[in-house]
Amino acid sequence: MRRERPWPASRAAGGARGPARACARPRVRPRPSRRAPSRVRSYGVGVRVPQTPRATPALPTASPRRLGAVLALALAVLLGVGVAGSATAATTAGWAAWDPLAGTGGSFTTMMRLPAGGFPAATMTSDSRAGQVGVQSGASSWLSTATPVGAKYGSSQGQPYLNLRPRADAPTSPSTTTYTFERPTPAGGWTFVLGDIDADQVTVVARGEGGRLLTGVELGYQGGFNYCAVTPRPACTGTDVPTWDPATGVLRGNATATDTSGATGWFEPTVPVTSLTLLFQQRSGFPVFQTWFASLARDVTGTVALQDVGPISGATLTLVSADGVRLATTTSGADGTYSFTGYTAADGYTVEVTPPPAPPGQAGYVVVGPGSLPADLAATDATGVDFTVRPILPVPVGGTVLTEDGTPVPGATITITGPGGPVTAVTDSNGAYLVDQVAVGQHTVTVTPPPGYTVDEPSQSFEVLPGDETLRTVSFVASPLPSVSGTVTAGGQGVAGAVVSFTGPGGATGSTLTAGDGTYRFDLLPAGRYTITVAPPPGFTVDGPGSRVVVLGAEDVAGVDLALTRPGAIGGTVTTDDGAPVPGANVLVSGPGGDVPVTTGADGTYFVDGLGPGDYTIVFAVPDGFTSAGPTERAVTLTSAGESRLDQDFAVEAAAPVDPVDPVDPTTPGTPGTSPGSSPGAPAPEAGTPGSATPGRLASSGADPSALLAVAAVLTAAGLALAGGRALRRRA
Repeated sequence: MRRERPWPASRAAGGARGPARACARPRVRPRPSRRAPSRVRSYGVGVRVPQTPRATPALPTASPRRLGAVLALALAVLLGVGVAGSATAATTAGWAAWDPLAGTGGSFTTMMRLPAGGFPAATMTSDSRAGQVGVQSGASSWLSTATPVGAKYGSSQGQPYLNLRPRADAPTSPSTTTYTFERPTPAGGWTFVLGDIDADQVTVVARGEGGRLLTGVELGYQGGFNYCAVTPRPACTGTDVPTWDPATGVLRGNATATDTSGATGWFEPTVPVTSLTLLFQQRSGFPVFQTWFASLARDVTGTVALQDVGPISGATLTLVSADGVRLATTTSGADGTYSFTGYTAADGYTVEVTPPPAPPGQAGYVVVGPGSLPADLAATDATGVDFTVRPILPVPVGGTVLTEDGTPVPGATITITGPGGPVTAVTDSNGAYLVDQVAVGQHTVTVTPPPGYTVDEPSQSFEVLPGDETLRTVSFVASPLPSVSGTVTAGGQGVAGAVVSFTGPGGATGSTLTAGDGTYRFDLLPAGRYTITVAPPPGFTVDGPGSRVVVLGAEDVAGVDLALTRPGAIGGTVTTDDGAPVPGANVLVSGPGGDVPVTTGADGTYFVDGLGPGDYTIVFAVPDGFTSAGPTERAVTLTSAGESRLDQDFAVEAAAPVDPVDPVDPTTPGTPGTSPGSSPGAPAPEAGTPGSATPGRLASSGADPSALLAVAAVLTAAGLALAGGRALRRRA
């Protein structure tokens, strides 16, 4: 194990609390997707269709070529990463950016963001103890290209990572660190790396969509390595490698729990992840563990062509994520090409096309074939995602399906019945549809909304007359079913990563995870009676009822809140005035559960866990040989949030030496009966021994002074009484 050189205070949290180890360790919540898979042919819209005004998502508008060049340059220069050996030349890799670690020991938080497009940011919360924790620069501890993860994602030298510790340096006090993603991650194209796993272990708990607990296999463990055992490497030495148990989710350090350097394991999840929890546990010593995140990014490219003519400009392309989020839009250039550069290297993307505006004197364009195509970035760039459009043929029919506030309703099925048989289309991510070549005659347009929506007037009729080529606009207003929402809290603070489930009419079920602020929401629920239940994340228990019953009608129901509790902890360090630890000092923690005595360890720290909410006092007994250099008693309050108040420190200083008392001459007036070396209350030596010179007596001269001393005492007392009486008479 090597000691890390100090890092800037702005990048670290908490002062060093005794020995601590590091190997150069140098809201909006999106609504659930309502997209339904297309069951029939989908058509794009190439004409101006009257629409209800609605909010347009903020999407990139820069030139795709310029955006791609800037992104590539930024990743190459600022991130300093290489191209993956097995990927195409357009693949870029990058390591995560972190906000500074905020908070104090027992309650830290930060944000983690990966550079790949479309990857959701994550809120991190941790009850790690303080000391040697914080966002590190990566200047002195890093993963080189000679490591397995560096060979794929590039070197992490100079790229930040996070140092954290256990809740306390004891096997029974692991820290709980949870990353809550803003929405499900892509099912690939990223990694998380856990470093310096030697005299400790990490239990990995991950959840997917709907709060489903992921298996050890789905976590995608790629293997262990030691970043100190390769070349190039940081200035460290180490050879041990941690072991992974997919059944228990435990990444465990070496068998002897020996404090070393560089032991690392890495993961590439194979399914979407909504939360990632790391339970870090000490086995010996004063451990620190390191966490890195990295991503791969690739490009989507294609061409839009006018049938039988060639490339066409001005078409609008939209990139949609696997969970239905519109990530970006762009337009085709003069040569018909378009691109989306730098998106997470995973499968599940969709590209939608909207034909260009109609030129003067023409009705417009319609897409030939599907209006959306898949784009798979898992293994290489998605090239050849091409579309073809053609001029509209009479008679066109188009429109939108929107909510009352203008929100698009994708996945609604439109059926036009009339002469020539039924024609169908499906609304795109803008809620729009278009069909052409509708025959002359009477027609009926019917909408079938996706699950979770209703339409008051699902059918409309129109007639096409001979020679009529005018666009028929037929739009619908859909109403989303109501929602249930609330917050899961502990001590008034939101709890991230709790699983909230419902059971409803007809046995309907569903579940979700609370967001970083503890909120949850179930959208598009049919009316009826629902039971909402919470399952606590690791370290928490239910505080009060674990479920609530609500009756849902036509309106949303909010404020369905649930409460959790977590045991708290109190601890601190006893040091001398020069910072040296004081082992063996006694501390008494008193609270609602009684008194808990504890003794400081070799590093001067003490720790008491499993404390319920209430008021506590901490009393420090100053050891012999010391005097207090500050307060010896402190008071703290713990709530059901389970705070770790590990800042209850005490200080002492060496006691000043006591000067020896000078001997007293037995003949000195006013000190009768004493002599050098005598002590009050000591038995008098036996008298009558000729020639003796025992303490407390004069040398034997044939006379005993005891009688004389008694007479003198009586006379002195009488004189004092007489003087006191005169003084009282004067005051009277």
